[in-house]
Amino acid sequence: MKRFPLLFTLLTLTVASRPAFAQFTQSEMVGEWQRAKVYTKAYLDAMPEDGYSFKPTPEIRSFAEQMLHLAWTNYFLTSVGSGKPDPYEKTDYVDIAPHTKEATTRAVMDSYDFVISALQGLTPGQLQETIKFAKQDITRFGMFGKAFEHQTHHRGQTTIYLRLKGITPPPEMLF
Repeated sequence: MKRFPLLFTLLTLTVASRPAFAQFTQSEMVGEWQRAKVYTKAYLDAMPEDGYSFKPTPEIRSFAEQMLHLAWTNYFLTSVGSGKPDPYEKTDYVDIAPHTKEATTRAVMDSYDFVISALQGLTPGQLQETIKFAKQDITRFGMFGKAFEHQTHHRGQTTIYLRLKGITPPPEMLF
């Protein structure tokens, strides 16, 4: 794309302006969440136990806190999108689980199961219903897309945590 920077920019803006996963079916979205769960598990497995308390700088989340934030927001956004009760509604993300490898991994994997179950529990018609979130109209399906974008963002942030600990992050799992 070095030869066509303007074309690349226009294509990027066109794709970025579309609602997340607008072209996906419900079953495809379930498949994407299942893939994301496996990919996130690979990150959780890659970090050794002593790395779960690691903070690249004192001001930011530890590896465990980053992953627990991912899990907490999976619950929150999915609950908004599906109407399914959020089991951690009144809990701060850092309190979802102890910050050990085993407990963090279990909490994060459970959050993916919650998302997948909630997504499978809605009809295609329900997924197209418009709801209000942050003073905006969005479809329930769109909320699942926003949740997917969020978990991708935070999993990606943990790449730096792994690299700083001398660990090669898991390879990309696009399919």
